[in-house]
Amino acid sequence: MNKKIFKILSIAAGIAFTSACNKKLDVVPEGTPTVAFFWKTDKDVIAGINACYQPFDDENFYGRGYFWFIDASDDMIVGRSKAEGEYIKNFNPSFIGGSYTEGQWDLRFNVIKRANDVLRNAPAIQMDQALKNRYLGEAYFLSGLMYFQLAYNYADDRAGIPIASKYNPTQGQVVPRAKNVTENYDSVIVDLKNAARLLPYFDSYTTDQYGHAHKTAAFAYLAKTYLYKKDYANAEAYADSVILSGKHELLKQFADVFTISNNWSKEYIWSAYSTAAGKSGWGSILPGVMLENTGWGKYNGWGYYTPTRELYEEYEAGDGRREATILKPGDKVKYFGDTIVYQSSNSNSGYQFRKYMEPFGYSNPIGIYLSPNGDHPATALNPPLMRFAEVLLIKAEARIMQGKNADNEINAVRKRAGIGPKTNATLADLKHERRCELAGEWADRHRDLVRWGDAKNAYARPLHGVDPTKVVWPARNFDPAIHHVWPVPQRVIDASGGTYKQNSGW
Repeated sequence: MNKKIFKILSIAAGIAFTSACNKKLDVVPEGTPTVAFFWKTDKDVIAGINACYQPFDDENFYGRGYFWFIDASDDMIVGRSKAEGEYIKNFNPSFIGGSYTEGQWDLRFNVIKRANDVLRNAPAIQMDQALKNRYLGEAYFLSGLMYFQLAYNYADDRAGIPIASKYNPTQGQVVPRAKNVTENYDSVIVDLKNAARLLPYFDSYTTDQYGHAHKTAAFAYLAKTYLYKKDYANAEAYADSVILSGKHELLKQFADVFTISNNWSKEYIWSAYSTAAGKSGWGSILPGVMLENTGWGKYNGWGYYTPTRELYEEYEAGDGRREATILKPGDKVKYFGDTIVYQSSNSNSGYQFRKYMEPFGYSNPIGIYLSPNGDHPATALNPPLMRFAEVLLIKAEARIMQGKNADNEINAVRKRAGIGPKTNATLADLKHERRCELAGEWADRHRDLVRWGDAKNAYARPLHGVDPTKVVWPARNFDPAIHHVWPVPQRVIDASGGTYKQNSGW
C-alpha cells in the first residue's frame, strides 16, 4: 500500500462507501445517486479497492481494541488500570457495550461491504484484465480475512456470523447469522481460494504496491482456516503451498523480523501496514500501545499490554527469542537515540514487550519513524499478522495431529532461536514453540489455548510479574461452554431488531 492510497482513501470512502455501517447493520449498498454515478471507470475500481483498506487505520482495528481479546491470554496482563480491558481479561460481561471492542464487528463488516462492492461492480468495467483480476483477488482476500477474524472470535457450533450476499444483496435486509462456525469457515475458504487463484505473488509487486494482498497470503490464511476447522490434511497442504513456493524463508536472526528495514522481508506474509508519515501517521498503533506508559516523558506510550513472568519463564536457557521479545529491569535498549537501562515505574508486571521497540530507538524519530500524534501512535514498523515462522508451525501442528513427524518444521524455528533440535516432537513441543515464537503477536495465544482445550486450566493459575512473590493477576474462571467465544457487540444485537441473539451464557 503506497502513499497514493492515502490521498484517495477518504475521497473513495466519502463517495462510494458512506453507507457501509448504519443503524440497521446494513451490509448492502445504499442506492444513492452518488453511488449510481460511481463504478464507471478503472479509476473507480482502484478507488474502491483502496477504500477497502481504509478502516485499518482505526486505532481499534489492529491496535488496542482487537488486542484486548488477545490480552486475555496468560502471556500478558492489562499493564495499567483500564476497566474495560480488565473485564475482558476476567471474562466479565460488564465490558459488553463498551467502546474499544464494540466496533470490531462493524469495522470488519465495513471492509466486507466495500470488498463486495468491488466484486459486484468491477467485472463490468472495461480495464486491463490482469489488473482487474488482481483487484478482484484483493477483494476476495479481504472478505475472507475479515470473515475469518469474525468467525473465530464470535462464532461457534451454535451460531455463526452473517454471510452477506456478494452479488445480489437486498436493500435494508438484516442478514441472519449463519448456522454455525463451520459454515463460516467454508465461506472463508471459498473466498481465499478465489483470492489465491487471482492474486499475483508478492515479489511481482513494485514498492509502490506493497501492502496489497498477494497469493501466498491467501495460501497462508487458507492453511490457518483449515487448522481452526481441524481439517489437518488441507492445513498441511496449504502451508506447503507457501513453503514450496520458494518465495519465503526465515530471517537468520529472530530479532531482525521486528525491524523497519525488514517490513517486506521474505519472512513477511501479511502485516498491519503502518507509517509515521502525515500529521497522525497511519495504521496499527500497537507499538505505541505497548510502550511504557508516558514513554519516560518522551512519547505518549500507553502501557496497556505487559508480559508475565510465566511467559518469561517459558523460554529455555539459551533461547534468543526471550531477550528479543521481553524487556526486564536492567536490560539495555535504544530509546530516542540513547542507550537506556529499562526500568518501569508504572507497569503492572514490570516487563515490557521488546518486539516493537525499534521505531523508538532512533534519534529524533518523530515524523520519520513515529507518528507526530501521540494519541495515534502509529510507527514505521509493520506489526506482523502472519509470518513464515507461523506457517511452518501451522504445518507442524497439522502433521502432528495426523500422526506424522513434524521435526523439520519445529527444528527450523528452534535452530534460528539458538536452541537444540527435537526428535519426534509432540503436540506439547508444538504448543511451546508457538508460545515462544509468536508471543505478543496477532497469532493469538488466547485463541490457541481455547482451540486446544487448554484455556480453563491455564487461566485457573495466577499470573506474576518481575517479582515472583507477587500475584499481578489472580486466577480466573474460564467456562469453556461460554467463554470459547466473545459476546456479540450489544449495538449489533440492538440494530438487528431482534434477529440476532447474544452468544449463549454472555
